[in-house]
Amino acid sequence: MRPGRGSSHGDVARPAGRSAGSALEAVSAAVRAEGGLLAAALGGPPSPDGTLGALAAAGPRSAGREADVAFVVEAIREGDLLHGGRPRLFATDDDDLALLAGDRLYALGLERLAALGDVEAVRELADVISLCAQARQAHAPELAEAAWAAGVAAVGWGSTPALEEAKAAARRGDPDAAPALRAAARQLCGHLAPGR
Repeated sequence: MRPGRGSSHGDVARPAGRSAGSALEAVSAAVRAEGGLLAAALGGPPSPDGTLGALAAAGPRSAGREADVAFVVEAIREGDLLHGGRPRLFATDDDDLALLAGDRLYALGLERLAALGDVEAVRELADVISLCAQARQAHAPELAEAAWAAGVAAVGWGSTPALEEAKAAARRGDPDAAPALRAAARQLCGHLAPGR
């Protein structure tokens, strides 16, 4: 892991009956199966984290495809962490390799999501990626965590006007955007919503 990175996850309630780490293990296995430089950069066993994938999979929009949705979210989350956080699967101090691995994991997740035909979830996760990049630029880790909370809630439960307004506020740089994103996540999935 690269020094000086932020937290890998927020405080997230685990949906009952789901193994939070199994999606992350599946992402690790997929990278390992591809072989090459990225597979060689994988660290030891995946961390037990994986709560965001489990949360998205717990929503009614994910019914019947829970494992795929959890995989997608965890692949994209790992990509985001490689771009500016503390990755859970990779052990590298090479910034260029981390950027390459992050891009590959974004592609891995979005490729699987596109195969599911879930255009709404593609849009939500693209918004998460964009808002996280904006948050990194502004040195606003709380905004990034709130964007993830809201994004995975929308993937699992669908968006709302309140969530769309909170995302617009974040894009404008509104200082109240992070709490608004968290509130929208709680509105969607109640006590399961990631929180601080």
